[in-house]
Amino acid sequence: DCTLGLAGHAAAILDASPDARLVGIDRDADALDLAGERLARFGDRVTLVQAVYDELPDVLADLRLARVQAILADLGLSSLQIDRRARGFSYSVDAPLDMRMDASGGQTAADVVNTYSAPDLARVLRVYGEERFADRIARRIVEERQRRPFETSAQLVQVLDAAIPTASKISGGHPAKRTFQALRIEVNRELEALEGLLPAALRALAPGGRLAVLAYHSLEDRLVKNALRDASTDTAPRGLPVVPAEHRARFRLLTRGAERPDQAEQAANPRAASARLRAAERLTETP
Repeated sequence: DCTLGLAGHAAAILDASPDARLVGIDRDADALDLAGERLARFGDRVTLVQAVYDELPDVLADLRLARVQAILADLGLSSLQIDRRARGFSYSVDAPLDMRMDASGGQTAADVVNTYSAPDLARVLRVYGEERFADRIARRIVEERQRRPFETSAQLVQVLDAAIPTASKISGGHPAKRTFQALRIEVNRELEALEGLLPAALRALAPGGRLAVLAYHSLEDRLVKNALRDASTDTAPRGLPVVPAEHRARFRLLTRGAERPDQAEQAANPRAASARLRAAERLTETP
């Protein structure tokens, strides 16, 4: 489990598979502590490691695991990070502008909004938040921080509310949603880490092994979609009567497109509403 969180998936897997051994990875020390308590009943079947998921090859090498049978990555925020207001991930409550998944070091969201140039801020908001008012917001942020540095989420939300036109706020949801997503991705280098995880996870699977990824926005899902599509596609030129073994796809897709939660699941778990599940299975060993 590359994104252990509060270990809900991990506990379910261990209960369903009595012979399974689980390696749980998370960059958040608080999550690892709570997950360790929840998984204590499984004893030595569980190994917990603090790491970012693109460090998967190093984690497996340290544990002397050449191949694994299944890998799960539930991307985005964990319930712990959402619910603990002091972490600063939510735009709905006033909290320090932190947003670090690993609170032990690295730049915070406050560092980003207080030090990035207007063009760099606009790039982050446009690329990671798909925010069409990125330039306008970036200029407002730079103007405001000259009067007072940003320290809390409420300060930033106030600027965002003023920067985005009223018509867009009515039709586009909360004015802070895309900016907060963009800052969180930038602070935690989430897409960069995902780009590193996907090929590493595919390489780590034994024949018959499966990778499942839950993404929560289009930027994540696009990376997952492309990686699994490429892995499940023959590399031989089109039109060959027989595809040579070395050019045959090494994986097969287990999902047709992205599977989404049905209405019943969304009602029971509103946080699953935007989830998109994709999965693939290794067919052969890599030469």
